[in-house]
Amino acid sequence: MSALVRMRLTAFVRGGRALPGLLGTLVMVGIIYGGGRSDAAEAYGFSAVALFPVVAWQAKLLLDTEPDVQRRLAVTAVGPHRELAAGLLAAAAVGAGTVAFAMILPWLFGAITGPAGIAPGLWAHAASLVAAVGLGALASRAVTRSTLYGIAVLVTGSVLAIVLGLDGSVVPWLAPPLMAAARRLADHPDSASLVTLSAHALLWTAVVIAGYARMRRTRS
Repeated sequence: MSALVRMRLTAFVRGGRALPGLLGTLVMVGIIYGGGRSDAAEAYGFSAVALFPVVAWQAKLLLDTEPDVQRRLAVTAVGPHRELAAGLLAAAAVGAGTVAFAMILPWLFGAITGPAGIAPGLWAHAASLVAAVGLGALASRAVTRSTLYGIAVLVTGSVLAIVLGLDGSVVPWLAPPLMAAARRLADHPDSASLVTLSAHALLWTAVVIAGYARMRRTRS
């Protein structure tokens, strides 16, 4: 399975599909930190929200890089579960690189006031990362069968993550708690709040990935 992960990462990078995500991250970070220096927890909280659609888009691009015939051969060679896991791991690796890039850039710009709040900011990006990989997988060609439908899933999921993820939303569990996490980080939340938000993000991601795996089986 590790060989399949490396192959997908290599194809993603050599095919030039990694560049748009990095450029999008650079633009996002420049917009977020262009107004001056900020507290790390607050800045990273909203950075995680802004990066969510970028990382989801990267995950979709990586999963769409492999031709359908090659993907079916991979399923035959390593089995459906390992093939699916290899794609998700490769997407997560790319997303982790994007998150690291986004968290380092503000220090180069001098936009963070100090090291306090880095750990909660890292947590916010990790929660955003796992949810974004789930959304990107759900929008991939293997599930949607169409570029138009894939974009629709990606855009709809990104919008809902912001609109339904707010505190006090009537149906908050339909979206990952990205905005809620960003707002809590600005108020320096306690451990109980972080545990609740983490459980929310992981449960949402697990449901989305389970749906992705089911649709992959029915449409293969």
